[in-house]
Amino acid sequence: MAREARAKSICGECRVRPDCLDYAIRIREPHGIWGGMNEVERKLVLERRAG
Repeated sequence: MAREARAKSICGECRVRPDCLDYAIRIREPHGIWGGMNEVERKLVLERRAG
């Protein structure tokens, strides 16, 4: 959890965070922190978008 928190804090300062997150969701990246979200959080975003 400490590694995840550290990665998310780095994302919080990144100017390309929205693009990174969009890319990870679009390709359905199964691992890691992308755009400040982990796999489970990205999956929830994808499910909400599907409606």
